[in-house]
Amino acid sequence: MNSKYNFQYFQGSSLSDLFAQDITDGSYGFILNYPATASWAAYPNRKKYFIQDGSSEASKTSFDKICQKEPWKNLAVLGDRIPGIVIIPPPKPLLEYWQEHFGFKHSNIEMMDCSTYLDDLSHSDRFDKLITLFPFDCLKPEKHAVTSDTHYRLLSKVTLEEIGVQCPKYKSYNLHQVNIVDIQLPQFPYLIKTSHGLSGEGTYIIKNPSDLNYCLEEINKYLDIKLLDTIIVSEFIKNEVQNYCVQFYVNKAGEITLIGTTGQLVTPEGNYLGGVIDYGKTDMSKFFEMIANVGDYAHKQGYFGVIGFDVLENQDGQFYAIDANFRVNGSTPLCLQRHTLLRLGKEVAKYSSSYRMEGTLESILITLKPELDRKDLIILSALEKAKYGKIYTELYAIVTGETIAQMQYIEQQLQTKGLQLLS
Repeated sequence: MNSKYNFQYFQGSSLSDLFAQDITDGSYGFILNYPATASWAAYPNRKKYFIQDGSSEASKTSFDKICQKEPWKNLAVLGDRIPGIVIIPPPKPLLEYWQEHFGFKHSNIEMMDCSTYLDDLSHSDRFDKLITLFPFDCLKPEKHAVTSDTHYRLLSKVTLEEIGVQCPKYKSYNLHQVNIVDIQLPQFPYLIKTSHGLSGEGTYIIKNPSDLNYCLEEINKYLDIKLLDTIIVSEFIKNEVQNYCVQFYVNKAGEITLIGTTGQLVTPEGNYLGGVIDYGKTDMSKFFEMIANVGDYAHKQGYFGVIGFDVLENQDGQFYAIDANFRVNGSTPLCLQRHTLLRLGKEVAKYSSSYRMEGTLESILITLKPELDRKDLIILSALEKAKYGKIYTELYAIVTGETIAQMQYIEQQLQTKGLQLLS
């Protein structure tokens, strides 16, 4: 153990319990959806807090992901102390499943009209402050729990080298001040990233001229729709052996609580698929100095809340922080299952946002009842869809096991019952 730091694991299982220490000074709510820039968004982030969620209308992150599947995943583990603001309610069978399996009442769901919710929240006496995953252009600045300008700057990939951890060498460029064709690019391979890409969007691994051409086309599309100011050009870390997401909570006093570390599951293009965690064997002490530096930096900027930073380990045992997310992360709900699963002797768990099964959610809950009762499978989010007249359900879920081998066996058994894992 790293005896210099006395960091302890969070003992609860909900986001509400994490934030509880910091929400006693007013009435807080949690906006569970990201802002969007698509034409369907009633409040698009197109003025100040740009988010790169797709360079064209056809490629933008979909309504069902931003306003249904993603918010519901965090709502599942929100707990009962903070109202969770949603603009589309979760399906009734999903809510009943959560109430039975997570043990929260889920009576704190705050349903709001998606066409007026940010105006309503800006002028509401119901909430003094709102916790967000990303600042909203159309929410009054003083309503943001973390100062909106500060939060936006912390979420920028440009900020990485300021947080006091080793990271890949990179340079940032303001594209209003320099023409992209005039930038001196390094030798292949390298990365080009937009400043505020969502879920892997805006990150381009450049290995050859065709990769570069595609990237430049995408960046020019973002410039045309006026949703991008800054890019970074970063070195590519070679000989990678592990890709971690290290998560912790920093409170308003600057004190740190460990949440967990996952091994990241990503596509070759860098798109996020989920994470794997070994609650019993993961040694977070090797990240303690990085955690201390990131937490200290965040606290000095006035941030409180969940932080997850992505770390690559190369074959020489060097750690490089490649991204820092000052928000609840994709695999935070997986980390929050720690104590529940360890009590059941389940040390290993895998979260994925790419499960799918034929049938309605109700029928799936019946088919998989034995696995759900044993917590071999934990459902965080579920959305029914239909294609060619056939109903299927998209699931964000966790598969668990006593060992990696047993977890993989359980996942194979679930596949024989119809659970598909899409890549």
